[in-house]
Amino acid sequence: MITAGRYHTLKVARKVEFGLYLQGQGEDLLLPKRFVPTGSKEGDDIRVFVYHDSENRLIATTLQPKGVVGDIVALEVVSVTGQGAFLDWGLMKDLFLPASQQRLKAIKGEIVPVLIYLDEQTGRVAATEKFNHLLNNDALSVKELDPVDLFVYRKTDLGYEVIINSKHIGLLHFGDVFQNLHIGDRLPGFVKKIRPDQKIDAMPGQPGYKKVETATEKIVRMLQENSGYLPFDDKSDPAQIHDYFAMSKKTFKMAIGALYKQRKISFGKSGILLVN
Repeated sequence: MITAGRYHTLKVARKVEFGLYLQGQGEDLLLPKRFVPTGSKEGDDIRVFVYHDSENRLIATTLQPKGVVGDIVALEVVSVTGQGAFLDWGLMKDLFLPASQQRLKAIKGEIVPVLIYLDEQTGRVAATEKFNHLLNNDALSVKELDPVDLFVYRKTDLGYEVIINSKHIGLLHFGDVFQNLHIGDRLPGFVKKIRPDQKIDAMPGQPGYKKVETATEKIVRMLQENSGYLPFDDKSDPAQIHDYFAMSKKTFKMAIGALYKQRKISFGKSGILLVN
């Protein structure tokens, strides 16, 4: 069944001056000329995204939207009306965020996390900010050290609230983040800790020694860039380590310990040295 808000692979029914008509169910869908792949002909299969145009007709495009039905994404508000706001989701027609589906009144230019859904009454694709009921930590599908997908949801006093695998809510503590993050960013991470109340502490990157391996590679590169010497060791100030290496002192100590065991570095009186 062809539904709006999703990708479909459709067969070319006929070619017209203004594009292609693709075989639909009951009525063929137009793929406008500007989106037609070069060399397309009758009988070809074309993968398209289907949505409603400004006249409420199903239409096809080869453009890729920033999300499909069921996705949680962060989109920019491009205009605001009394009925709602319109969001840029990468297509010719903006995505509608009804006023009733806003947590706070939308402001032009802001980035808002939304769930893309199919409105049951109109059959049109729309957005909502009210999707917390779909996220819960009652029955967790993850355990500690599991690799997960993180979506930066909002900034709090403790860190960044993240959506984990589009199912659960977690927290990236400021002390565990060594990069600039913005609402809507996606990044790989892992479950650092699950608390007794089912709250999840998450970490960016990879768990265990995979993270150390990344840190060791970075330290070796920085040593090579600084003539084989860096004025840091396991007694260095944590804040200085963080400022220079963008990693915690614990990670730094684990990394240089691993490098020393591999005989890739040695310790001098006031720092570490790269072993040739």
